Amino acid sequence: MSAASDLQATLDASRKSWIEAANDPACDFSIQNLPFGVFSDTRHAARRVGVAIGDSIVDLAVLQASGLLRLPDAGAGAGVSASTAASAPVFARDTLNDFIALGRDAWRSVRIQLSQLLARESATLRDDAALRERALVSQASATLHLPLQIPGYTDFYSSKEHATNVGSMFRDPKNALLPNWSEMPIGYNGRASSVVVSGTPVRRPNGQLKLPDQERPVFGACRKLDIELETGFIVGRGNALGEPIACADAEAHIFGMVLLNDWSARDIQQWEYVPLGPFNAKSFATTISPWIVTLDALEPFRVAQPVQEPQPLAYLRHDGAHAFDIALEVTLRPLRAQQATTIARTNFRHMYWTMAQQLAHHTVSGCNTRVGDLMGSGTISGPAADSYGSLLELTWNGKNPLELKEGGTRAFIEDGDELTLAGWCQGEGYRVGFGACSGEILPAQR
Repeated sequence: MSAASDLQATLDASRKSWIEAANDPACDFSIQNLPFGVFSDTRHAARRVGVAIGDSIVDLAVLQASGLLRLPDAGAGAGVSASTAASAPVFARDTLNDFIALGRDAWRSVRIQLSQLLARESATLRDDAALRERALVSQASATLHLPLQIPGYTDFYSSKEHATNVGSMFRDPKNALLPNWSEMPIGYNGRASSVVVSGTPVRRPNGQLKLPDQERPVFGACRKLDIELETGFIVGRGNALGEPIACADAEAHIFGMVLLNDWSARDIQQWEYVPLGPFNAKSFATTISPWIVTLDALEPFRVAQPVQEPQPLAYLRHDGAHAFDIALEVTLRPLRAQQATTIARTNFRHMYWTMAQQLAHHTVSGCNTRVGDLMGSGTISGPAADSYGSLLELTWNGKNPLELKEGGTRAFIEDGDELTLAGWCQGEGYRVGFGACSGEILPAQR
């Protein structure tokens, strides 16, 4: 079989695993998924690279050391020789950066080998009890870590529904979108140092607040803390300074996607964002999911993006379908509550600007990107009122608080609240999911 047909076989909806939990149609981590992350466990404190499947994690460092997982001799990333690429212990590392830097041929080779090893009919690992004991780790006993060293973080503003809602709320509804919004993907450079992995508590930020009845700002804790339901993509192949990435080539530079919660202090943001945009209102924390789902795993769920009017300038045009049918939802669970309330359901397919267009626009000036760079989609809102991706929209800036399952309401996030994002693509009898992206809010520092 050719490499292309081997890769296609990893997407076969009928393929099942000997890890039975992976065959549940509602399990995020099917054999068709195979997302990458970094973990440690009770047996080994050292962080290393793993792949989620069912209720388990496959320790790739163990498989590589045993000879069951080999890296290709060719296709090494920039600055990495072929011999080094083939022998490097890139999975016994505390980030994915070195593996990602080997390039797309290496990513795909590992995906193909894992899919074959974990297939129900494959006895090599399944019937080797000693190796299986070392190579498989229960997710319940593992700690998941930030999977990357993130050199840079950029957040976009690419949902037309979200931008229209915000523009209608704070400007004239007849002119909700600023003139440049429909011409290019709007974004800002965020703070990479405060990106954290799911499960990391987030402290309510302090900052300047401009109250409507006071002439000057006051200093204090954010009163309008919000979420932004987003996805993010990880740059897998960078570009040199001064050499833009063409829109048609951009997806080849993307390793995969994560869920992303761009926590936002709306009251701090409203006072500070003119004239230069978000600053302290966005820099205190950004939460991502621990598992990176590759674009190859998402391929069966590719759909057409929304029609773009006016037609983008030439450098932002690409043929074909460049959106993905990813169902998304947000739940909120107050402190000591037994049940979480689902507050939003939407879909990534609504995004107006595509990931390829975002990356092409980001680099068109000659800006260089690096392996591990994180690019946030911007809040993902749909057309219905319950498909908005932020409390700002869901409650219309606090005017229409949400009812919670166990009583009470929410206009914005309160201390002790846990917000969880979930996302998945549903195939025939299998799911390609991202796992949870959660964070609990701690009180502001006194």
